[in-house]
Amino acid sequence: MQLYEGLSVGFYLLLMIAIGFYSYRKATHNSEEFLIGGRKMGAAVTALSAGAADMSGWLLMGLPGAMYLSGISSSWIAIGLTIGAFLNYVFVAPRLRIYTEVSQNAITLPEFFQNRFKSKNHLLKITSSMVILVFFTLYTSAGMVSGGKLFESAFNINYTTGLFITSLVVVLYTFIGGFLAVSLTDFVQGTIMVLALVIVPIVAISQIGSAQEAFSLIQAKNPNYLDMFKGTTSISIVSLLAWGLGYCGQPHILVRFMAIDKAKDLVKARRIGITWMIFTVSGALCVGLIGIGYLKKFDVENMLIFDASKTKAETIFIYFSRTLFHPLISGFLLTAILAAVMSSISSQLLVTSSSLTEDIYKTFVHKKASPKRLLLASRLSVLLVSAIAVLLSLHPKDNILNLVGNAWAGFGSAFGPLILLSLLWKKTTWQGGLAGMIVGGITVLLWVYLQHPYKACYEMIPGFLLSLLTTFSVSLITYKPNEAIDSEFKEMKKTLTQS
Repeated sequence: MQLYEGLSVGFYLLLMIAIGFYSYRKATHNSEEFLIGGRKMGAAVTALSAGAADMSGWLLMGLPGAMYLSGISSSWIAIGLTIGAFLNYVFVAPRLRIYTEVSQNAITLPEFFQNRFKSKNHLLKITSSMVILVFFTLYTSAGMVSGGKLFESAFNINYTTGLFITSLVVVLYTFIGGFLAVSLTDFVQGTIMVLALVIVPIVAISQIGSAQEAFSLIQAKNPNYLDMFKGTTSISIVSLLAWGLGYCGQPHILVRFMAIDKAKDLVKARRIGITWMIFTVSGALCVGLIGIGYLKKFDVENMLIFDASKTKAETIFIYFSRTLFHPLISGFLLTAILAAVMSSISSQLLVTSSSLTEDIYKTFVHKKASPKRLLLASRLSVLLVSAIAVLLSLHPKDNILNLVGNAWAGFGSAFGPLILLSLLWKKTTWQGGLAGMIVGGITVLLWVYLQHPYKACYEMIPGFLLSLLTTFSVSLITYKPNEAIDSEFKEMKKTLTQS
């Protein structure tokens, strides 16, 4: 059985590497092509790439596991994410695409901040770069943990070996092909993910007999599993919905908007992206929920194991893949988890690489570096960050959803308010942005790592609100009219209206 599954997974890994070599020939001639694809991405690739980069291993492991343990009260997170993603497409994506090009063709967020505010110092740029390095290293580590767990659970391969296999393939195609490779592999990975998350719950329900019987089994086990408000509190509901706030501050998603060919294509990308998201998130929730009924009817022994372990519950998708399907099909389904894991890791590695290269190396070490030298620096940055993330992943101490949640909150709180205000309010200043970024990031770290009685509240809420308030307040105090900023802001709004 594992032979057939291994063949499917092996073919998938080779395909990802092949895309890396294809991209090397097409779009790695200079740093702009390597880091942002030369701003030539189409709507479909942008949409699925943004979605796949967003939905890391937690989509097929962490989220179904949470649904299995808590029932449909866990779906509040799906509602919050879908609303947040839609609003991000509407308010942030077109403005960011236009403004980054208007503002001296910035290809990284820290560079955009520097250009947007016309600051003569590099405080905002270096601070935002450091935030990216810290939180993306944690984020990348969470993805690598997912890859290691997949190989351990599905193939009985040592966790460390699985971790190294996942990391090696991702680093290879990212190192070789840059942004184009990451985007094309994300497109393939996004397609695999949506197919898997549609197929698995449908087949599971058919095995049980009907959706009605599945829900009867779930209700018989625990009626609270089918109540949106049972087993939860007002604070936890608000906390789950607050995940949607994070979208406007995620560099690996925002860079997709910066790379699309034309701003007007974002309308089509939004339709594709949100449709894809509804199917994948709903499918992931159904996998966890239907798993409750399936195990109760057919596999009580595993039900008891899954009930007792959060880590084990996160493998419900793997369980279904191996129980319901022929090994060749199960191998394909298992690649959906690898797809989710790898899409996020590669995106995070590339954004971190771009920050190290464009915002630190080029700004402070070698201001007149040649395109070849910048390409080399970018690739070496990929290796450096991946090595640190692997070390952090060797002994994971938390479940996947929590690891991702902490990094998501960190970016959302540090960057989200600054992105929104810089695109919507021309009086935003670099002093306000710097203060808000620091307050947001520190609030998240303190909320997570200090002991206090308010742990039930997701750290995104205090982090985002305090960052927004700080950015707005300090900007009001420090604002001074600037003709260059006024001119670029007007040009952005004019282009936005025309598109």
